[in-house]
Amino acid sequence: MNKIKIYELKNASKSQIGRIARLHMIAFPNFFLTQLGFSFLNTLYTGYAEDEDSGLIVAETKGRIIGFIAYSNDYSKFYKGLIKNHIIKFAACSAVAAVKHPSYIKRLLGAFKKSDAVKKEERYVELASICVDPRIESKGIGTALIDYLKCKVDFSKYAYINLETDAENNDGANHFYRKNGFVITREFKTDEGRKMFEYRWSI
Repeated sequence: MNKIKIYELKNASKSQIGRIARLHMIAFPNFFLTQLGFSFLNTLYTGYAEDEDSGLIVAETKGRIIGFIAYSNDYSKFYKGLIKNHIIKFAACSAVAAVKHPSYIKRLLGAFKKSDAVKKEERYVELASICVDPRIESKGIGTALIDYLKCKVDFSKYAYINLETDAENNDGANHFYRKNGFVITREFKTDEGRKMFEYRWSI
């Protein structure tokens, strides 16, 4: 394996965002967000790159992005800004997805109401998405990305790193988060009935 560079992506180009969206589609072919299409994902990750309180951390080798983290220091504000700045693109993408899959409408509405659901008393950092190229296995890239985020967070300002993931049929991801020191703090069900775990990591 060639040397891997982990860094925060600043002033991301359209090409770099596109590669991140494509990698998401390769890694998560059956996920809900993937079913909304490349344009939706491209707009979503553009939002992380543009938002001053959010960002993208990437793993790269020989100029190729092989993994990334999307995070936000103010998740509620991020969602509000995402809708405000990209409502036309999201509406177009959502309309196409809803025509193909009418059942997606409820989930889309739930996603757009996310800003109200992520408010907490403490200031925290949301690990919104982590992805590693599935063609590269067991190389420690995911852990390296998380370690970079842990070192980046100023824990004098933020209480913890938070993330949510499926509780069922998701053993690999849940093992990975626990291996990296995350602790389950809450179990809940979404409006669609998905059982979820909420994890936190703090120093």
